Amino acid sequence: MKTFYAVLANSLAASLTNNFVWFAVTFWVYLETKSVMATSVMAGVYLGTVAVSGFFLGSLVDRYKKKTSMMLSGIVTLGLYVVALLIYINTPESTFKNDHSLQLWAFVTLTLFGAITGNIRTIALSTVVTILISEDERDKANGMVGTANGVSFLIASIFSGLVIGFLGITWMLVLAIGLSTMVILHLLTIHIHEPGIVHAEPHTQQVDIKGTIRIVGLVPGLFGLIFFNTFNNFLGGVFMSLMDAYGLSLVSVQTWGTLWGVLSLGFIAGGLAVAKVGLGKKPLRTLFLCNIFMWVITLIFPIQPSIVLLSIGMFAYMCLIPVVEATEQTILQKVIPQERQGRVFGFAQSIEQAASPITAFLIGPIAKFIFIPFMTTGAGARLIGPWFGTGTARGLALLFIVTGIVGLIVTLLAMQSSAYHSLSKIYKKPEPQMDTDPVALPGS
Repeated sequence: MKTFYAVLANSLAASLTNNFVWFAVTFWVYLETKSVMATSVMAGVYLGTVAVSGFFLGSLVDRYKKKTSMMLSGIVTLGLYVVALLIYINTPESTFKNDHSLQLWAFVTLTLFGAITGNIRTIALSTVVTILISEDERDKANGMVGTANGVSFLIASIFSGLVIGFLGITWMLVLAIGLSTMVILHLLTIHIHEPGIVHAEPHTQQVDIKGTIRIVGLVPGLFGLIFFNTFNNFLGGVFMSLMDAYGLSLVSVQTWGTLWGVLSLGFIAGGLAVAKVGLGKKPLRTLFLCNIFMWVITLIFPIQPSIVLLSIGMFAYMCLIPVVEATEQTILQKVIPQERQGRVFGFAQSIEQAASPITAFLIGPIAKFIFIPFMTTGAGARLIGPWFGTGTARGLALLFIVTGIVGLIVTLLAMQSSAYHSLSKIYKKPEPQMDTDPVALPGS
């Protein structure tokens, strides 16, 4: 357990750093360019790279020791942040105010790729839970992981807004480089014992997509779960692309960053709840009920341009995210052999994120050319404007509501599917034989 907590703490620090960079750069780009298109393209680049890289990163985690994978992640991230800082300090500041600037997008790409490299850790940490934690306690361990993610989200949200507002982008990168260095040094002190086989097929191709699909296909209903989460991510891309623009239309960047820090307590609360009580005997049912609540929330918070409504809605939404994530992780850890889990986690990540770049790239133009005009000078402003409000922010709010309606309908239909019932039955069976000797959590 000492090893698990050490890895969790190290991953927390790395996640904090990468979230800090991601939030700060997004805030900074919007404030510099005042372009919704720019932030939506940023989200698209990020999500697109996550989708493409999942196959490769999952194979990397399976083919090498988990510590090696994490160390590679830290070193590459550090290098990208250093290059980004060099570009920024050698480029005139006025260049970054133009959303067509090549220097701006080179800087954005380097910082976002640095954050994306951290996904190696995300995949590796899920497999470490399988190695170190016994089957009946993994849902609680995944809750601890969710809590750690919430803590990193909280701290990164608060400090990203404050640093951009008071110190600027240069100091943000200096801090990120310092934190990344400390993460690497701490990781050197951790030993992860991995007895037995690291991967099952040492002579297969590095990115074994065909074999991974075969493994996933052997579990009835597992593709259904992955595709359901894919569709949810497709809709969630709307939030990632437009939420900052919507929030910054209501409050200052300092307030917005601090508010997200407070709201991320929802991540911590949700993760702690899972760590304490688990997911219940029917985790899939828990997942779908959480999704229903999430989409109902999405229908309510944009009704009026109120930071209070937005805050309450987003806090409840964030409380549910760790439950949803822990459910999928727990199911995969149960039904997939450990030597294949890196590739399956990477495969699931790639498939689930595949739709989000489409959303991110399309949603900016859709918001700019359809919903914003509709609620500014169009029919929407005349029909519902007197009580709903008018302007750019209300166009974004209407788009959120439409997203919630679609998500709610899809979730209710998915609960009636054969994939849902098949996977529920498979989850009750004993897990595949493992090559490791996991331990139970203390107090279990």
